[in-house]
Amino acid sequence: MERKDRPFDVIGQLAALRRYARALVRNSDEAEDLVHDALVRAFEKKKSFRSGGNLRTWLLSILHNAHIDRLRQKRSLTRRHDEAAVEAEQSLPAGQEHAVRLQQVRDAFFDLPEEQREALHLVAIEDLSYQEAANALGIPIGTLMSRISRARTQLREFEEKTPRVSHLRLIGGNGHESS
Repeated sequence: MERKDRPFDVIGQLAALRRYARALVRNSDEAEDLVHDALVRAFEKKKSFRSGGNLRTWLLSILHNAHIDRLRQKRSLTRRHDEAAVEAEQSLPAGQEHAVRLQQVRDAFFDLPEEQREALHLVAIEDLSYQEAANALGIPIGTLMSRISRARTQLREFEEKTPRVSHLRLIGGNGHESS
């Protein structure tokens, strides 16, 4: 049992934390990651530990909660991937020229400066209002609007410079190809 005059000695609890983590995840590498996450949380919440409390129980509780959070995150990610797979199965593949054009637009979007790309993504892709996007980024709404304007200007310039006619030729097929 912890004594009141002992320091915040998490090192002495590592063996118990590792054993419990291995029991939870059944993988040594994942267990070490889980222990690390739990220790980070423990040090972040060190002030919430009651000096007369049982440090081992407190740390095991933090480790358990970190494990539950990881499970929830993994389930959420799996669910999103499954939903995306269903959406992908329902759509038809784009034609070759269209696929090339989409890749060009995608590359232009990813070439935008990060601050502009973040702002445009939140408003255009995630459909947030300007105020919601500004709040999410922690910036004034005017700054957000300026970043979106600059991003759209760059994408418009890309559109004007990039030829729409592709230089792709159909090879094989039905015999109606042009030379």
